[in-house]
Amino acid sequence: MTGVLPHDSDALRALDTAIAAPRPEENVGLWRWEVRQRLNGVRDSLLTLENGQEWHALADVSVLRDRGTLLSRLAVLADDVLDRTDLENLLLELRQVMIDVDRHLQEV
Repeated sequence: MTGVLPHDSDALRALDTAIAAPRPEENVGLWRWEVRQRLNGVRDSLLTLENGQEWHALADVSVLRDRGTLLSRLAVLADDVLDRTDLENLLLELRQVMIDVDRHLQEV
């Protein structure tokens, strides 16, 4: 996934780094917690526009709806990352939400 994101986003880059699949010798619990923390950073980036404006100032309803959908997906993944056993599918979902968030931020 590294290198796929065309625009700067510290939160997305931090998540990209964190979701690298854990090595067998690593503590998977620590990996899960780190990914969850990075998901929170991505959520925070969705809540505040780049120039510091709050989202409620936007008039475009479709942008707000898309943002809400992404926030819901992030919330589900933040819970799932702590206890899901199918790490391979979880990693795919994490990567897809990163792409979707990046696309959304580009559009805004």
